[in-house]
Amino acid sequence: MRPKALLSWSSGKDCAWTLHVVRQRGEFDVVGLLTTFNEHFDRVAMHAVRRNLVEAQARAAGLPLWNIPLPWPCSNEEYERRMRAAVERARSEGITHMIFGDLFLEDVRDYRIAKLKGTGIEPVFPLFGTRADSPTLARTMIASGLKARITCVDLKQLDGKFSGREFDAALLAELPEKVDPCGENGEFHTFCYAGPMFSSPIEVALGEVVNRDGYMFADLIAARGEPVQ
Repeated sequence: MRPKALLSWSSGKDCAWTLHVVRQRGEFDVVGLLTTFNEHFDRVAMHAVRRNLVEAQARAAGLPLWNIPLPWPCSNEEYERRMRAAVERARSEGITHMIFGDLFLEDVRDYRIAKLKGTGIEPVFPLFGTRADSPTLARTMIASGLKARITCVDLKQLDGKFSGREFDAALLAELPEKVDPCGENGEFHTFCYAGPMFSSPIEVALGEVVNRDGYMFADLIAARGEPVQ
């Protein structure tokens, strides 16, 4: 019997690709997608994606969504308290691994390892490599049929004009050389709406694009079939 695992789910391309890779390898039985939502705005933290679109992703992936509500603002202590509760629930349900879509940031990986140490839940990083792997990984995702749109741009690292853009070959060609092609340094965040990890695409349309607190956010709304909240 394969060990049960939760997948940390931000709604973006990296976690979606991780799900595809893990399923291809067949080592783990992924039994749920773990997502933190801002309670005040009812959206994914940082990515600012509406809850109903993440629920649509979970249905298309054929997996239950584990919702971790976070207050706004949220202290690091409160974040860790709520995550501990989720980990305890996971352990009580026979889950032994937590899968993350991190690519090459060692400090992020080390933080996750430290927080899960002694909990009975082992962290797994299927995509983890080096910064040099990013260009090939980005092209591989796109070639596979993965489709995503940029929902958030850090204006200190990238021009706001990229917010709302498709994550495609044209985008990769236009990104400044200093920007990681997968946005691993937080330059941009995405919402994945189609690909081999989903049974069908999630129909989305571009809504309002706003500049807030040093970030350019592109609001994605359900184009059809999904109630807009």
